[in-house]
Amino acid sequence: MRQDFGPTTYILASRRNGTLYTGVTSNLIQRIHQHREGLVPGFTLKYGVKALVWFEQHSTMDAAIQREKRIKKWNRAWKLELIEKDNPDWRDLAEDLGLAPIG
Repeated sequence: MRQDFGPTTYILASRRNGTLYTGVTSNLIQRIHQHREGLVPGFTLKYGVKALVWFEQHSTMDAAIQREKRIKKWNRAWKLELIEKDNPDWRDLAEDLGLAPIG
């Protein structure tokens, strides 16, 4: 899998069908590491949202931000469908990117 991530929209989950968080970053691996280590204050830390269950790369940060804003407006069922289309088992995709399993 590609390691030189640029603008990326992503969804984290606390567990299968659990709490979801949609975000955007210019460095996916670094950002996921920050979420996992509790270095990002706020929603993901409070609710233990750490598993990367979906992501999408974009050519520009503006495009990634627009996609994030659209997804955040979606109802929950649409978000679940988006995740399960490519990740039906809700695997932590961060492990495919070289990050250790969540402990």
